Amino acid sequence: MLKKSSKLLFLSLSVFILLANGCSKREKITELKQLGGKEFAIPTGTVADKLVLSKFPDAQFKYFNTVLDACLAVKGGKADAAAYDEPILKNIAAKNPGLKVLTEMITVDNYGFAVRLEDNALKVAIDSLIAELKADGEYEAMLKRWLPDSGEPKPMPVIESGTDGVLKFGTSAITEPFSFVDGSRKIVGLDVEIAALVAKKLNKKLEIVNMDFGAMIPALVAKKVDMIGACITITEERAKKVLFTEPYYIGGIAALVKE
Repeated sequence: MLKKSSKLLFLSLSVFILLANGCSKREKITELKQLGGKEFAIPTGTVADKLVLSKFPDAQFKYFNTVLDACLAVKGGKADAAAYDEPILKNIAAKNPGLKVLTEMITVDNYGFAVRLEDNALKVAIDSLIAELKADGEYEAMLKRWLPDSGEPKPMPVIESGTDGVLKFGTSAITEPFSFVDGSRKIVGLDVEIAALVAKKLNKKLEIVNMDFGAMIPALVAKKVDMIGACITITEERAKKVLFTEPYYIGGIAALVKE
């Protein structure tokens, strides 16, 4: 009787393990179209889930406190993909072997800097600087510095400060590699470097004002800062309140999966 019970227990455990393994095994994702009906890891408090649903109406979701937590959930097999801004996912994938960002995007967006509606002169200055950087190849070098294929972003170069007043730059330093706090507790990133070059072009000193992402446009309108940037998507709704520069980066919502 004891031997028979042990055998039944062993068989029951074996079936349970097989079923559990079958449930946890996820399809290898190599193309965006495979994500229909799959489970996405999403940072809480973002609209990434709504944007995923616009492409995959049958998607399922798990929510996490940060985008990094969402990406690590994918690496741990707790979700099929993480969805968020493409450059931020690329930054995480570069520092976490075993993860990759699919080439095809869920949505495509343009990122830009913003100034007050009446401050067209500053918009022109920013646009002309970015055009110069792209024309001489410096912008491409900046992208390689801030968005390497693997590893951490490189240190931000030292940029001379001007003497004719102050340019206040509002940002949200949680959008690596566009704006973030580095190991020396300085706010750096692609957007910060461009803002510093704008200040240099205008012979001004750059003053960085760090704030919550949602506070940037109100701070700009209230004249607490002169320009804002932190991986900001250009939208028609936002353009009613602020004046956007020409797009300097084409990104959007992408999918990060296991490599």
